[in-house]
Amino acid sequence: MKQLALVAICLAAPLHAESHPDASRVLAIGGSVTEIVYALGEQDRLVGRDTTSNWPPEASALTDIGYMRALSPEGVLSVSPDLILAEEGAGPPEAVSVLKSAELPYVTIPEGYDMKGVLAKVDAVAEALGVPEQGRALQDRLAAELSQAETLAKAVETPRRVLFILSLQGGRVMAGGEDSSADGIIRLAGAQNALGGMQGYKQITDEAVIEAAPDVILMMRRGDAKADAAANGGADDVAVIEAARAVPAIAQTPAGRDGRIVVMDGLKLLGFGPRTGEAALELHKLVYEAR
Repeated sequence: MKQLALVAICLAAPLHAESHPDASRVLAIGGSVTEIVYALGEQDRLVGRDTTSNWPPEASALTDIGYMRALSPEGVLSVSPDLILAEEGAGPPEAVSVLKSAELPYVTIPEGYDMKGVLAKVDAVAEALGVPEQGRALQDRLAAELSQAETLAKAVETPRRVLFILSLQGGRVMAGGEDSSADGIIRLAGAQNALGGMQGYKQITDEAVIEAAPDVILMMRRGDAKADAAANGGADDVAVIEAARAVPAIAQTPAGRDGRIVVMDGLKLLGFGPRTGEAALELHKLVYEAR
């Protein structure tokens, strides 16, 4: 256990974030940030969350101040926070600028799509809340799970090619390339991103789908039946998989021909929070046990 603690501390170099141990009205912006607050046992200090914060289920009882990338200062300030913890990428920039100029602490939690990044995120939230000991305990657990995933990944002789599909609206494939959370979790699971030459999330052509030749297609559920139906043509996993198989380009890939299409919870898969180690282990199993 001491060894795991050292691993966590070394990987998550202190960010020297300003500490606010007395903050009692905390607003969490970003699904992973909210998850971390709960995992640290500090949920009683939360007074609000953003729309992406749908885990754990109890978080839904908190006041929803809107989507993290479309914030309004009025919505944020309506919950009277005395500390704002916002995931990197929250916006728009104009709204963030207004909030930072207000007389209350605004802490940006850095994003990262590897082991070091997720441990650093936990460190930043724990430091901001003034609970470093809880932070180290959570880092230890995450480090153990991520180390287990790393061991499995290193044992893979021929990595399977995975294509992550964010959405299938109108039959058009929106997929994840390098420098994305999808790419990060695919790597942690010991697989290869089938779109290694593309950056970020982009809509790709049918030709690009076929050329990617994925062994496995990975999709996500959003936890909202209407959102899943709109994005992927199905309100449950079976319907999502059937919608993907119905796309002609996907049907021509090894994954489509062999029915290797898997679905995971979106926030768990891409959030890079307390469940990332669990997500990497689950994805490894799905990828390498897919028929």
